[in-house]
Amino acid sequence: MQEISKGANVSLTALSEDAGSVVVSLSWTSASGAGDADVSVLLLDANGKVRSDNDFYFYNNPAAADGSVQLLGKTPTDNGDEDRISVDLSAVPEDVVRIVVAASQYGGARFGDLDDLRMTVADRSGDALVGFSVEGAGAETAFIFGELYRRGEEWKFRAVGQGYETGLAGLATDFGIDVDADEDEVEAEEPAAPEKPGTSAGADVAAAVPGGGDPLPAAVPASQAGAPPTPPAAAGVPAQTGGRGQRTTRKKVTLPKVARKSLAENDSWRTARLFPVPSLKSDKEREVRATSVLLSVMAQVPEFGRRLTAAFGAPAGRMQTFTEVPLPHGDAPKRPDGVIRVERAGKLWTALVETKTNGNALKTEQVQQYVDIAARRGYEAVITLSNDVALEGAPIVDVKIDGRRKHKVSLWHLSWAEVAHQAQMLIRHEGVGNAAHAWLLQELLEYLQHEHSGCHGFQNMGPAWVPVRNGIDDETIGIGDARAVDVVESWERLIRQVCLRLGGELGQKALPVQRSRRGSDPRARRTAAAERLCTEGRLAAELRIDGTTSVIGVIADLRTMKVRTCVDVPATEGAYPLAAAKRLIRLLAEAPADLHVQSLVEGENGPRGTLERLRPEPGNLLPGDGAPIAGFRLTLIKGMGNSRGNTESGFIRSVDDAVDRFYHGVVAHLGAVEARGGRRG
Repeated sequence: MQEISKGANVSLTALSEDAGSVVVSLSWTSASGAGDADVSVLLLDANGKVRSDNDFYFYNNPAAADGSVQLLGKTPTDNGDEDRISVDLSAVPEDVVRIVVAASQYGGARFGDLDDLRMTVADRSGDALVGFSVEGAGAETAFIFGELYRRGEEWKFRAVGQGYETGLAGLATDFGIDVDADEDEVEAEEPAAPEKPGTSAGADVAAAVPGGGDPLPAAVPASQAGAPPTPPAAAGVPAQTGGRGQRTTRKKVTLPKVARKSLAENDSWRTARLFPVPSLKSDKEREVRATSVLLSVMAQVPEFGRRLTAAFGAPAGRMQTFTEVPLPHGDAPKRPDGVIRVERAGKLWTALVETKTNGNALKTEQVQQYVDIAARRGYEAVITLSNDVALEGAPIVDVKIDGRRKHKVSLWHLSWAEVAHQAQMLIRHEGVGNAAHAWLLQELLEYLQHEHSGCHGFQNMGPAWVPVRNGIDDETIGIGDARAVDVVESWERLIRQVCLRLGGELGQKALPVQRSRRGSDPRARRTAAAERLCTEGRLAAELRIDGTTSVIGVIADLRTMKVRTCVDVPATEGAYPLAAAKRLIRLLAEAPADLHVQSLVEGENGPRGTLERLRPEPGNLLPGDGAPIAGFRLTLIKGMGNSRGNTESGFIRSVDDAVDRFYHGVVAHLGAVEARGGRRG
């Protein structure tokens, strides 16, 4: 393979006799494991412009009708991801003289956050012909890696390496693509009866906005507006419900799909936040700040406070919260991180709160003291809050309850991931009472998601993870090893957190599927799973999203270091096998090209292949003996990280990314199958 530098060019015909069709690959790595980019291809005429918007190929337009360009999707590599594009140079129209290959980032990410930016071109046989490494990336949010261009009867490759700070929109505009600017759309509804004379919703909301700034828009729930939920990437305050009282005007607000252009002069300017975190330096500071931020928002946003405490037996009433409250205990008073009090009909419900952040473990002795204090003072509950996720039958902290006491104290646990989930559900899907409350919840989410807050949810597979993983790799671990049970518990916590994140994004409950008898012992189930882990080297789970019939399978194979996500799709009842296969391939038009599709034949495994190979020939899914097809299994395979670590890179991040990619890239396109399945039932 020939390496060239920025600005250089080389003839593809001179490098290979089989360069009539090439595969272009863009690759990068990310130190955090979270970096990614989307590729795009533009076909340009002699004027350096696209002939029409159809000459722009990206994730929503992945293939040309003439077969000249096809985006093949991402493939995991040892250190990151590789995005591949098939270009049939013999099928490129005569009036196209240049093919620009680019990539863009989103959500405030920059190419300076990625490492090892590289473009390679391989011939039809897969032999790499030429490579180009991009250096010096910084604040750019879009990059032209290189271009293929005609010179007479031959095609040549030029290494470009040009960046854009204006993102994909700026790049596309330069080449003649019409980009529609997203703007707020506000539609007024019929006026309702006024709540009080001389009062308007605009005045109410303006008065509620801290700092006297521009009023936030009032809104109605998405269910009333008839609009789909606002995407998670949307900026600002998502559409919310109106208050209990009637307003003089009620408005429906459609938020822009992307953030409005920042007024900052450069990227070093930081947006002012209600709850700043960069100054936090110690675990104690993080715990104090996180407790105060959460409890204050719970008290000010009734829907949110009620959502978090209802499951713990708290009544619906007036809530007040406190921090660092001194309570007598022996020789020296104890100071729980927080206290929650709810008043209802003259009666008080009280809970003590003990908080941990940054992956720190709860201390049994400390929690035991708070349980004893609560019992003596007649308080109802002690709530522990940490990055860990509670499991059925596996207490976070094992404390003793004095049976001699008449007053019983309940011990509950809350994960930071669940806190973020409930905030997402309210401001992105269900709505809260007014725009100021929505703004507070948005600021809370910004705080929880900040890298320095320490409130990132479950992010450590525990001390048993590395020994068990190594034992599986060298086949030294045996059945009955207690460490395998610890790893299974950590796996279940991870899957529950994945469900929380996915459910918060979709606005639907996502729950793990437990295929065991109701009332069975969870510890026995985990012991059986640990035995399978020791013998097969696999961790397996299933999850279902509320309102769907599909069960998503997740398998982490510690021997091959791959994460498999899969779902079974039933064949349309009464349809011919070829028609069923073609229909499925059409539904998966935007799915990743490396998706594996297998036909399900009773009693045996049916034919299978990648979507890339099946798109032109769906008939390859049909069994050669004409056996009936019961359905299809769709599978994506992704390499996994393996570090124990205390961040979301490594194994935990790999599983979360795999489920996210599989749902949005595959399952989300199967709505028609779900609908037909529901009618048959």
